[in-house]
Amino acid sequence: MVDVGGYRLHINCVGTGSPTVVIDAGWGDWSGGWSRVQPEAAKTTRVCTYDRAGMGYSEAGPLPRTAEQFAKELHTLLQHAAIPGPYVLVGHSMGGAPVRVFAHTYAAEVAGVVLIESMNPGEVGTPAPATTATPPDPGAVSIINRLLTNLLTLPARVGLVRLVTGPVAGLSPDDANAYTAHSVTVRSLQAAIDEGRGMHESLAQARRVTTLGSVPLIVLSRGLPEDGEQKWQLEQTELLELSSDSRQVFADQSHHNIQFEQPAAAVGAIVQMVEQIRRQSMP
Repeated sequence: MVDVGGYRLHINCVGTGSPTVVIDAGWGDWSGGWSRVQPEAAKTTRVCTYDRAGMGYSEAGPLPRTAEQFAKELHTLLQHAAIPGPYVLVGHSMGGAPVRVFAHTYAAEVAGVVLIESMNPGEVGTPAPATTATPPDPGAVSIINRLLTNLLTLPARVGLVRLVTGPVAGLSPDDANAYTAHSVTVRSLQAAIDEGRGMHESLAQARRVTTLGSVPLIVLSRGLPEDGEQKWQLEQTELLELSSDSRQVFADQSHHNIQFEQPAAAVGAIVQMVEQIRRQSMP
């Protein structure tokens, strides 16, 4: 637990070697979901997972919860925890947005990027058309937001979510129990709600990062189809345009949550990136 400015974030690092891999989980997820990926990748280099504010073991952080705030907090966390770069940033799903912002903002510290089923911000950053409609009353919006929050967190407050949550696919019983227990706390659900409210702005901030230059990039995409597959795969391919040194690989036995369904594919992409960076740094 490391103080990042009045609140503490949880980070867990295992393994040795450089570059250091840092994994940023998707929306509603935290470090516990990567318990099958981290130890295997750590056989090659140092691998760190962390929990965004309010998720997992981390304490709640300030609003709004957006990609720029996540990137700033992660950078502060790494500095205060004395975890030096260079970093290989790994972002899953929504976690791809803060990774994209971090890689741009702190470019000198980033050696490579792996985007695993990362959201592509697309056109969300396009300004909305002008309108003459009367804006909603801020007080009414605040009341609605509070009601929504209470409605969504009430089951956790009375323990109902914990009772109906089933086993987590692929995790050992101990890991699954810990993962579920921390995922359904009021604090974690509130953090997920806050991240959801900031989602549009997070993706808009990521969209403003149009290039990572020549930083090596691997895009790992699912191999099993889901709804909206054609659009999703097109957006995955478009992510390759972020770097002049990019390639796409597929988890042929997985849907969106590759870390659970086919963790070996996630490990493989991370190790490929680490080995590429080491080769490029050799004299």
